[in-house]
Amino acid sequence: MKEEVILVLGLGDFSIFLAYVLCIASAVLCVIYGVVNWNKGREPDQELEKDKKWENEDTEIKEDLDI
Repeated sequence: MKEEVILVLGLGDFSIFLAYVLCIASAVLCVIYGVVNWNKGREPDQELEKDKKWENEDTEIKEDLDI
């Protein structure tokens, strides 16, 4: 009975079992990493101001060059 269950699950060899375990473990670790780092990627206000300034300068240059 036990051997039938193992074969039905596709676990004929230890390497197959290891592949299943590692796939599930990597998925769990990815979810944990995502939850921990959910909102850490926000740019500081200084960077946002520099980006706005650059965008305005770029728009002015494009208008001057008539692009």
